[in-house]
Amino acid sequence: MKLVILDRDGTLNEDSDDYVKSADEWTPLPGALEAVARLNHAGWHVVVASNQSGLGRGLFDVSTLNAMHAKMHRMLAAVGARVDAVFYCPHGPDQGCRCRKPQPGLFEQIGERYALDLRGVPTVGDSPRDVLAGLAVGCEAHLVLTGKGAVYAQRSLPDTLPQTTPIHKDLAAFADALIARRRPP
Repeated sequence: MKLVILDRDGTLNEDSDDYVKSADEWTPLPGALEAVARLNHAGWHVVVASNQSGLGRGLFDVSTLNAMHAKMHRMLAAVGARVDAVFYCPHGPDQGCRCRKPQPGLFEQIGERYALDLRGVPTVGDSPRDVLAGLAVGCEAHLVLTGKGAVYAQRSLPDTLPQTTPIHKDLAAFADALIARRRPP
């Protein structure tokens, strides 16, 4: 099974320092939905792994999160794309859970659900914690320069990340690079 794991906020959709708290606030990044479509058409199953501490902070409830994801699924379908599953951590940063990235719990859940060893599975996100969570389970972790990742267009990666971490302008550039290198000669 060809699987790719995406972060949500800042990678697939616009991020906000005030959190994305409603379906109305959920806005895809330019070209991101089409990037998922290209991945799907190249045979990739796409899943999302996302910290959603707005739940733990009381900023929105699960039905609101479901409405955001329903909008995401509708918009993806409109361009011939799909996300097979969404895995999320509802906890705040001080709750000490194992599922909040950079901890690997969400990735472990994905591996269990799909009965896959995640070593070498591509994952992409806009923050060091996304990269670290993927690396913790052996994923091939990539960083995009959208969302929180935009700061790395102007400065080097933090010391916590391997300096060889692949960096892409956005999700579309990541998808293009992944699809191009996996083509048979």
